[in-house]
Amino acid sequence: MKWIGIYFGLYVLVTIGVYHILIVKLEARFGVWPWIAFLLIGLACLYFALAAASDAWSMWWGYNAFINLWSIKEMFDQNKRALANGR
Repeated sequence: MKWIGIYFGLYVLVTIGVYHILIVKLEARFGVWPWIAFLLIGLACLYFALAAASDAWSMWWGYNAFINLWSIKEMFDQNKRALANGR
């Protein structure tokens, strides 16, 4: 269990990178409407974080909740950047 911090740190690093690419690609293809999916996933993860049996699972679900909820803001920010760059 001592390695959980290392594993979680790597997970955070990978998901931030993946979500960055995901936001750019989704916004370019579909516009901003995928924000609804990020909201639903974020709310579901928030529920699971509160209902988790252990602190480790609660932390994992909580992180996933907030990365999805933050992605809503990033989706709209990406749209503004794309429009400012002439797309």
